[in-house]
Amino acid sequence: MTARLQKTRLQISFGEATSRLDRWAENPWRRASLMLIALGASFALGNSIGAIAGALALMDPVAAVITVAIWELMVRTRRHWARDQQKHLGRDLLDMARIGLLYGLLLEGFKLL
Repeated sequence: MTARLQKTRLQISFGEATSRLDRWAENPWRRASLMLIALGASFALGNSIGAIAGALALMDPVAAVITVAIWELMVRTRRHWARDQQKHLGRDLLDMARIGLLYGLLLEGFKLL
């Protein structure tokens, strides 16, 4: 049998990070700023995926597979969190990331037309 290791301060700190972020984001302005950061970062990611795939015409199928895999992972995670009826910061951030990614990809697609 293996001995059970004790928890270090770092493990405890990382374990409490989500609850601390939830408490920090109770303020509506802080919550909105986190949402905008998630939206902007995912928009930039979607825009860069489209730009790189457009510049390297050989990478279109690979970029499409990666994007669909990311999107499917986001949808499955969202479906898992949808059972919980209370307000959830992670679910809101994931929704903003999905919207930003989709908007970035669509905007880049319209640029390439």
